[in-house]
Amino acid sequence: MHERQVRVNGLSKRIKNQLIVDEISFELEAGHVLAVCGGNGAGKSTLLRMIAGILRPTSGEITVNSLRWAQDRKRYAHQIGYMPDDYQFSQGLTAEEALLFWASLRKLPKQRVQEVLEMVGLDSQKHKRVTTFSKGMRQRILFAQAMLAKPALLVMDEPTNGLDPFWMQEFVHLLSGIKQEGHMVVFSTHQLEVAHDIADQVLFMNHGRNVGEGSTTAIREQYGSLHAAFHHSLGLK
Repeated sequence: MHERQVRVNGLSKRIKNQLIVDEISFELEAGHVLAVCGGNGAGKSTLLRMIAGILRPTSGEITVNSLRWAQDRKRYAHQIGYMPDDYQFSQGLTAEEALLFWASLRKLPKQRVQEVLEMVGLDSQKHKRVTTFSKGMRQRILFAQAMLAKPALLVMDEPTNGLDPFWMQEFVHLLSGIKQEGHMVVFSTHQLEVAHDIADQVLFMNHGRNVGEGSTTAIREQYGSLHAAFHHSLGLK
């Protein structure tokens, strides 16, 4: 049986001679959440796309439940649920139709689509076209598709962008349940209050580099808040 763990070791990505991600390493255990925090251009999205298997690293290694993307891409992909920061939905597709399409790719039953629609509070909107949805509603659909196959590792890029205060709290509640079921979660955010509420570990990034990391509890004890810790990691007062 595979160990339930994510290991990222010396991960780097260079695009057109520019180093986007520079030697990032971390480990994540079952039932834990890692928040990758940083401003625009910090390299967060590139890091997450490599973990999700969308981008090939220039160097370094990623292991999810003892599986390596380069050696066993199909089985590795089955471990992952990925939520991008945005997605251009096909014109005319309803919320239900979009999720049914993704479910068919995973060979999942229609009932699972109904379950995730209810999970994200969109069951009553399932016959509406996704292109008419607000940003927050589209985010909830993307979260639903990422959870369709109940992945061992959920990878999410800025998942709370566009969410109203109610759904911000619901997102934290949903992730709490996911943690309790033993899933692992890596998500990026520039909203440190979200990381404060749900993350077990925090990784601060700036210009592709790790500029600070640790358990959320230890960071708060040392610096008082994640905001103070992030400012310190950037050399700001």
